[in-house]
Amino acid sequence: MLSEGAGGTISPAVTCGLIEIRESMLKQDSLIEYLLEERILLPEKVEEILSYCDQSGQSLLSYLKSNGILDADQLTRAVAAGNSIEFIDLRPDMIDEMAAKLVPAELARQYNLIPVRMEKNRLYLAMSAPLNLAVRDLITTKTGYKVVPVAATEEAVRQAVNCHFNLESVTKQDIVAMRLKGSGTEKSKKKGTRHSEVADAPIVRLVDSIITGGIEARASDIHIEPQEPDMRVRYRVDGMLVEALNVPASAQLEVVSHIKVLAEMDISEKRLPQDGHIAIQHRDKDYDLRVASLPATGGEKVVIRILDASTGLIPLDTIAPQEDDYKRFKSLISNPYGMMLLTGPTGSGKTTTLYSLLQELNTPERNIITVEDPVEYRLGGITQVQIKPDIGLDFAKCLRNILRQDPDIILIGEIRDFETAEIAVSAALTGHLVLSTLHTNDAVGAISRLVSLGIPPFQVASSLLGVVAQRLVRKVCDKCSEPAAAQSHEIAMLDHDGSGDVPEVYKPTGCEVCKNIGYRGRQGIYEILSVSHAIKEMIVDGKSNERIAERAIDEGMKTLRTQGIIHAMEGRTTLEELSRVVDMREA
Repeated sequence: MLSEGAGGTISPAVTCGLIEIRESMLKQDSLIEYLLEERILLPEKVEEILSYCDQSGQSLLSYLKSNGILDADQLTRAVAAGNSIEFIDLRPDMIDEMAAKLVPAELARQYNLIPVRMEKNRLYLAMSAPLNLAVRDLITTKTGYKVVPVAATEEAVRQAVNCHFNLESVTKQDIVAMRLKGSGTEKSKKKGTRHSEVADAPIVRLVDSIITGGIEARASDIHIEPQEPDMRVRYRVDGMLVEALNVPASAQLEVVSHIKVLAEMDISEKRLPQDGHIAIQHRDKDYDLRVASLPATGGEKVVIRILDASTGLIPLDTIAPQEDDYKRFKSLISNPYGMMLLTGPTGSGKTTTLYSLLQELNTPERNIITVEDPVEYRLGGITQVQIKPDIGLDFAKCLRNILRQDPDIILIGEIRDFETAEIAVSAALTGHLVLSTLHTNDAVGAISRLVSLGIPPFQVASSLLGVVAQRLVRKVCDKCSEPAAAQSHEIAMLDHDGSGDVPEVYKPTGCEVCKNIGYRGRQGIYEILSVSHAIKEMIVDGKSNERIAERAIDEGMKTLRTQGIIHAMEGRTTLEELSRVVDMREA
């Protein structure tokens, strides 16, 4: 029975409670209507879930989210439906540029939101999390407009933000200011203006937008290069350099100096190469930026390597999703002792693969020590050592001391010389599992490389478990790739005899998702050589690389070429991309 006040009327507290109940029921009814209209759930399943929610006290939306019934896009639509918020299929061309400028790019990226339009004192704000009242209040305070949230999917908002707050548009005004400033510098000096005041916010904002633009573009490296008449900024995305921005040459010294200050480098030293690092946070992620400067004609070139701690911890089954590759990796690292090597050019993903292997091996009963140059990612439960050649702490010296630390597994960043190779082989022969890298073109080449460094063939044969040669190829965009008949030169690559149907290969056409490049992301292809008893004998006998490779292929090894063709035929990459990183000539 409802409680009443002195005059027989319902009390304000009860009235408030009834309103809340009614609003909650309306929200639930709207959500149920959405689930049924979109055919996400059948009516009987909805009844079953509602019954459970009544008994458990859990909200319907919370249940749908925690049990994975709705994906991210559906969840946004459901939130909108359940809270009477308009949902829009957001496109970049729907954005009013004047409205978009009301919100700083940093806030738009941080909270994944963008103004769509203004109407009198109202600002319609597209949000992937439209129920975030704190953010809505923040935008109201920043703009002075009353915020009206509209819901849109996370990806749609991100694309709109990237389109309207791209590097070029964000820095355009700053670049104009720099060009104007170039003519007024002398006047400022005459007034005695300090460098910190002249060096200005435009430079700070420009450097910040260059770095965040690189992160948003999924770049692995940022290249800042002295050119005439402008300084060029390029990003390495999926292994390819793409132009991002041209900055006035007059601002070059200030841009480089500001980066050096952030990286704690000597801004007065312009004659020698320097290294430094910057720690930043972007979108709630921590990034370590490795900065390297190089004196060049026209000024200093700066390259910034972007390291995201989360990307360094990729599970092995994600690194090697093909079942055969995964089993071969597991077989090699399941040995209690011996040496496993990864080979490939710089930037082929060797370090990431090594870290994935260490994750598989990292258990409380094992003592794992790494020697690296540099330590790129921090791994919990593992002792990591950074070499310092300037004080004499090189790979060889580190390894000699590490062997006194009772290790079970040793990771060596790279085998570069006889001394390092000798200690690694010795450790492998005395009961340690050793993981390291070499620079060779294929897996078999690692054997002759060790011998050329001075390791006797019988020691190579006794210590070596296996060698993995790897490359990274760009993946075709799954939104715009289409099958097409192979051209004559592609048929030749596939070793097709010309009879029967013309084989199909995949061709990317380009779309908004991949920024009209046709590729998005990269994946590894692997040539995994397991050193069998027969191959050990061939190494001791000094057989050629070609003979050893033939034997390995007979035992089941797939070459990089063969692996690449499989990936291309299954639509994961293209033959054109494969030719860029793998020698496609028949051996």
